[in-house]
Amino acid sequence: MNKPPLVIGLHASPPAWLKRLLILLPFVLVIVVYLWASDARLAENPADKILPSLSQMGDAIQRMAFAPDRRTGDYLLWQDTLASLTRIVIGVGSALLVAILLGLNIGLFVGFRSVLLAFITMIAMVPPLAILPILFIAFGVDEFGKVALIFIGTFPIMTRDIYLSVIKVPSEQLVKSLTMGASSMALTYRIILPQVLPRAIDSLRLCLGAAWLFLIASEAIAATEGLGYRIFLMRRYLAMDVIIPYVAWITFLGFTLDFLLSLLNRKMFSWYAESKK
Repeated sequence: MNKPPLVIGLHASPPAWLKRLLILLPFVLVIVVYLWASDARLAENPADKILPSLSQMGDAIQRMAFAPDRRTGDYLLWQDTLASLTRIVIGVGSALLVAILLGLNIGLFVGFRSVLLAFITMIAMVPPLAILPILFIAFGVDEFGKVALIFIGTFPIMTRDIYLSVIKVPSEQLVKSLTMGASSMALTYRIILPQVLPRAIDSLRLCLGAAWLFLIASEAIAATEGLGYRIFLMRRYLAMDVIIPYVAWITFLGFTLDFLLSLLNRKMFSWYAESKK
């Protein structure tokens, strides 16, 4: 008689079909619990807005995504998505570039480390949402203030992560490269940079959740379009049939960005993916 597959424990090795089932299990449980709770509330009060039914949310999605707004003529979901994605891509993209530049130089050169490491560590300890009013006062409530919040909230963490990756490079590799005639620039950007780039992408993936938080917060306070703006606008009317699909859409966008970055890492730096197995 075959033993059931081991699921829990250090030596667990469930088959592929069981792994897929286990991945789906928590999602199915959440959906089942929601549907049960929604059905119970709507049975007691059909006008309840807290837990809308799937049909109510479907109508809201149709209205927001596939019907032009009566006032502006825009398709609001896609307009909000474009505005939010533009802000977050610019914010985390610029943060990654600055983090790579600073992290490499801080990790390799003692002078840079002495000047910048303590300062960047201090910046990383500042709660970004606490300085949101300062950013809006200093830079206004236009796009720059929102992008600046995402940048300030993510670049110190990525910089420190890349710095820690650089200092793990064996010193023998540095000495050997310099002995063979490599210049400081060549050592930094042709030898060390390719080794830390996959870790930089992983660091970006880890910062995406925080970046979305800063984006939603800034859009909620001062914006005329964006996913966060729309959620907080609908909050005034208890329009959970719009809010819940918007939250689910943000989650899907975040998951998609994370998946694409992971795929990029595997395709461009296969050796890095192998080293983590």
